[in-house]
Amino acid sequence: MKNPLHRKKLQLATKTFSSKQPEKSAELDYIWVTRWLDDIGLPQYKDQFNEGRVDGKMLQYLTVNDLLFLKVTSQLHHLSIKCAIHVLHVNKFNPYCLKRRPGTESQFSPSEVVQWSNHRVMEWLRSVDLAEYAPNLRGSGVHGGLIILEPRFNSDSLAMLLNIPPQKTLLRRHLTTNFDSLVGAQAQQEKREYTEAAGYAPLSITAKVKPKKLGFSNLATHLRRRRQDESTDYVCPIEAGQAAVNGAEMRPYAALGGLSPILDREPDPCGEQVGLGDGRADPSP
Repeated sequence: MKNPLHRKKLQLATKTFSSKQPEKSAELDYIWVTRWLDDIGLPQYKDQFNEGRVDGKMLQYLTVNDLLFLKVTSQLHHLSIKCAIHVLHVNKFNPYCLKRRPGTESQFSPSEVVQWSNHRVMEWLRSVDLAEYAPNLRGSGVHGGLIILEPRFNSDSLAMLLNIPPQKTLLRRHLTTNFDSLVGAQAQQEKREYTEAAGYAPLSITAKVKPKKLGFSNLATHLRRRRQDESTDYVCPIEAGQAAVNGAEMRPYAALGGLSPILDREPDPCGEQVGLGDGRADPSP
């Protein structure tokens, strides 16, 4: 068995089989995961995930290196998957937690928006007279979880993904007004605080994630750290997902500390910054 994801699947299945209380994620098969990729706006990875037989249990324990093996190299797409897994954690891996179609409501709370699929976000764009730009979100990885939970994702990020030129100031202002109304006052404040923080770097839509290259000097330290706490490698730390559960009430900002690969980076002894667990953010497209 040469595929590392197949080996991981077997190990996790064995663990589930021997557990007296199987986790809900184990009920989601790999076919459901391919549909989930459609929902979060990343259908271009369906073949890789299907070949790796990535199921719900594997999503729960997905690592950065797993994503890189699946040829997911975009930093934005890593964030998209991370936020989407967080939403699954909060909803206890309910397979129907994402909303695909508009309802009758005219006002939206962050706890509702965070569950929007990529298609639902496109429907929202059509409702605010931006229908011609909505198709640009296909394959972007933009869904409600990313919009609400990633503090660096703002109206400028969305405008770039929609290919709205900077010179169309009135159109961008229109988008900003509706975006701020959508995410609510609390999210606006969170995003503003991150923007004004020292060392803030805007979210790049072209940045890539590469495996961290370890030198001989810090290889032993890294291996010890991995043995002590393997969870630090997870795309979405399990503790972060559990911390956000508050009965039936969704608290989008209860576990933001584990949601931003850039903001959660640890300083590297050589002066570089390590992001996304075992990955290193490369600002070049």
